Amino acid sequence: MSSPHNIPQAQAMNNDVISKSSSHGHRFLIPSPIPTRRSRTFSASERAEKGPLFHGTVKTFCRQIGHGFIQPQDGSEALFVHISDIDGEYVPKEGDEVTYKTVLIPPRNEKTQAVHVKITHLKPGVSHERWDSPAQ
Repeated sequence: MSSPHNIPQAQAMNNDVISKSSSHGHRFLIPSPIPTRRSRTFSASERAEKGPLFHGTVKTFCRQIGHGFIQPQDGSEALFVHISDIDGEYVPKEGDEVTYKTVLIPPRNEKTQAVHVKITHLKPGVSHERWDSPAQ
């Protein structure tokens, strides 16, 4: 069991915001429900890698926030994508065509998120930035 001093930085910041906004000053430990590439188990990553390849279009993506959504080609519900699951040299922009795999989002495993996302076609007429360039 981890002590309050060993929690991840983002989680610690969430806890500080919650404790400051709480009228009683209680601190709550809020686990992140989104498994990132670093926090995903090896078995979940292996299952995703062996799973089918899907096609879709970037619906939204914000580099500063670190996530976005992909609209699957089959018209089903948009999928969450975390910044850690984007492969390639360019930051995704709305309208870019992508391929991806999927994994279930714990703890309920009712929804899926896109992983191993690769841009296959950059949307023409859109200025694309590289990951190694400063955020605009």
